[in-house]
Amino acid sequence: MHGRAERLRLQSEELIEQDSVAYLDYVEAVRSGHGVAGAQARTIQIPLEIVRAAAEVAELAEQSASLGNPKLRADAVVAVMLAAAAAEAAAYLVAVNLGETADVRLDEARRLAREASARLRPPGARGSAGGPGRGRARPASSRRR
Repeated sequence: MHGRAERLRLQSEELIEQDSVAYLDYVEAVRSGHGVAGAQARTIQIPLEIVRAAAEVAELAEQSASLGNPKLRADAVVAVMLAAAAAEAAAYLVAVNLGETADVRLDEARRLAREASARLRPPGARGSAGGPGRGRARPASSRRR
């Protein structure tokens, strides 16, 4: 598990750098009028790779929360939260950079982001609806005054 986590950390650092370079390259391509299509493709591909990596981090963190050191469970749950947020954000960038174009890459990005987010509240988890814990909030009309 540690080796996989380290690989994902290194990959994520590289993707962050590639994403900023891809954006700057796209801006320059638009300004110059040369290589716009290729630069735009990178502004889609790199966020998609970020979604993939973030979804894998969420999976690994969920495993760590379930199977790892109980004293580190909260840290693993927070890692799932952060990975899910990263996946959602990168999927949003894929959508924005594709514009109105229907594309299988957007379908994949959205699916992976949903899967990462679904790892936040497994059925029966403490605090989730239907599990032990605080449960659902009451509607405003039924709250005590």
